Amino acid sequence: MSTLRGLSLAALIWSGAARAEGAADPVWPTRQWQTTTPEEQGMDSAALARLVNFGAAHSFDSLLIARHGRIVLDAYYAPYTPEIPHLINSATKAVTGTLVAMLLRDNLLDSLDHRMVDFFGDRTIANLDDRKRAITIQTMLDMTSGMAWTEGVEGGRPESLIEWGRSPDAIQFILDRPMAKAPGEAFYYNTGNPQLLAAIINKLTGVSARDYAVTKLFRPLGIAAPYWHSIGPGLTQGGGGLLLAPRDAAKIGLLYLHDGEWEGQRLLPSGWVDRIRHATTEMRASFDPSLRYANFFWVMPKQQAFMAVGDRCQLIMIFPALDIVAVVTARDYCSFGRMADDISGAVKSDTALPVNSAGGNQLAAALRDSATEKPSAVGAVPEIAAAISGKTWRFPTNGLNLRALTLYLTDPSAHYELETATPDAARPVVRLAGPIGLDGTYRLGQPTPLGVMALKGTWQTAETFAIDLRLVGGDTDRRWLLTFDGGKTTLSGKDRFGHDVQVDAEAQGAQ
Repeated sequence: MSTLRGLSLAALIWSGAARAEGAADPVWPTRQWQTTTPEEQGMDSAALARLVNFGAAHSFDSLLIARHGRIVLDAYYAPYTPEIPHLINSATKAVTGTLVAMLLRDNLLDSLDHRMVDFFGDRTIANLDDRKRAITIQTMLDMTSGMAWTEGVEGGRPESLIEWGRSPDAIQFILDRPMAKAPGEAFYYNTGNPQLLAAIINKLTGVSARDYAVTKLFRPLGIAAPYWHSIGPGLTQGGGGLLLAPRDAAKIGLLYLHDGEWEGQRLLPSGWVDRIRHATTEMRASFDPSLRYANFFWVMPKQQAFMAVGDRCQLIMIFPALDIVAVVTARDYCSFGRMADDISGAVKSDTALPVNSAGGNQLAAALRDSATEKPSAVGAVPEIAAAISGKTWRFPTNGLNLRALTLYLTDPSAHYELETATPDAARPVVRLAGPIGLDGTYRLGQPTPLGVMALKGTWQTAETFAIDLRLVGGDTDRRWLLTFDGGKTTLSGKDRFGHDVQVDAEAQGAQ
């Protein structure tokens, strides 16, 4: 394993405190998590109630906090419920990195300094120069491989991701990227790095990264085999696409909190987690220049915490000195520093606090409120509702990926049928159907690989019908406006990147 670098006194104190506290009396939730009151673990219920309310105002789906191996807060925001797995987006990268650590432990990988190109000798690689030949497993884990890549992490269009999605060979596309810097020279956030590592896991184990994870990681932690998207036969999506229930995501955090050990077994090689705690790679993020990076984890030195981070605030946060793991799933962006400060600020003691009845009541009320869906306003049903019900509207190619839509608005059980385009060449169109709430609340329908479809619809005017679509357990909230004019409709909305889309369609007749 590569030599650890840049160990500061503060970092040594930080990691040492974690080992001292975590080693006292580990609690392993392999079979079931234990739950407790916040005060029993030295945390303030009133402060956690404020955190729950903050989540309600910032599009959270769940917020879980565990201290000393026990859950002190387990909040779920309607219509999301705990049994629905949640897409963790790029927090998946940390799981892919964890599997690389296991390759080292299993002696399937000799060194993190092994050159990347050695694993792809069966391919002809474009732009192959001395810099590309110098890319190692470690530089990919640290996002310092030097490959030219534009992902839009701090705004702008993710050009490389868009081009990659159109490529017929995902691995070849990444391998062929030109070099922007020498490996190790600068941080470039690049989802191509974990994807190449997923391919290397496949080469070294003979199975997909997902199947290797089921045997080596998920099963020992007591996590049922989860859904994890692939980008082709036998090739797991290395940089995203993993769905985990919040309590299972927290187990990943607890493994890192305990330095890679679980129930007396060393699942990760010695030094792997320390390297993250002592990260020296500067991310140079405009929103927080102090952020560091290592082994696919983001590190917050000021908060003495590190985290797996996914788009739209999917977080697995680890606070070693406080013996805390926190998990956030959400549908919009959030401030990592604010979350870390609020969580650590709820800690008042390393030992139990007196019972806090007032704070406990505040927390119970916040939890009840978060689990109750608030109906949106519902307009009067216009006469046109009967005229459009049962008609199919077919749309030309558009940024919303909607191809066809049929609404049944006058049936006793209102429902919809739709066709949506996908980037999967083997399945370019997916057909979905389910209920639609007309009372201002969502109706949950079909599970999909990205979450459970939930829709509600309201009349904005006599001609305009608004559809709110949510992938519950995904990170997607969409609002479509359908404005009807005789046998025509205009569909308006925003694509995933926030760009306005408008497209016209004509009715195809009653069904």
